[in-house]
Amino acid sequence: MRHNKKFNHLGRTASHRDAMLANMAVSLIMRKRITTTLAKAKALKKYVEPLITRSKEDTTNSRRVVFRYLQQKEAIKELFGVVATKVADRPGGYTRVIKLGTRQGDAAPMAFIALVDFDENMAKAPKAAKKTRRSRKTTKAEAAPEAPVAEAPAAEEAPKAE
Repeated sequence: MRHNKKFNHLGRTASHRDAMLANMAVSLIMRKRITTTLAKAKALKKYVEPLITRSKEDTTNSRRVVFRYLQQKEAIKELFGVVATKVADRPGGYTRVIKLGTRQGDAAPMAFIALVDFDENMAKAPKAAKKTRRSRKTTKAEAAPEAPVAEAPAAEEAPKAE
């Protein structure tokens, strides 16, 4: 029985799993978004979020702890520099997993995992005015720009005639 054993082993030995998750975490930190299977993306989310939380406090000990997991200097610089400044005010939830469907060859469920603050497509943009299907009347905001445009040519012609 596997009561209370929630860790996904991903069909690999412990050393292979650790190496794979470390490599995927480095790729995520350097590229800000990677595509992988859904199970690996969920496992990576649990692996990388504590490291990002640790990077918010830039101390020698924090760098050593994170380096123990990632083993790559460039990724540590990127994590403690660019990533940590962007996520400084976020209390958690640094990554987002979005399902993509199934892979062509083996029908494995695919997903991409991205750092939330670096995703330009999902960034909060000003919303456009909500237009309902029922209203056919023009609002004052829509009618106002049309009126001055129609009057402008008449105003220009009047001084020329004088």
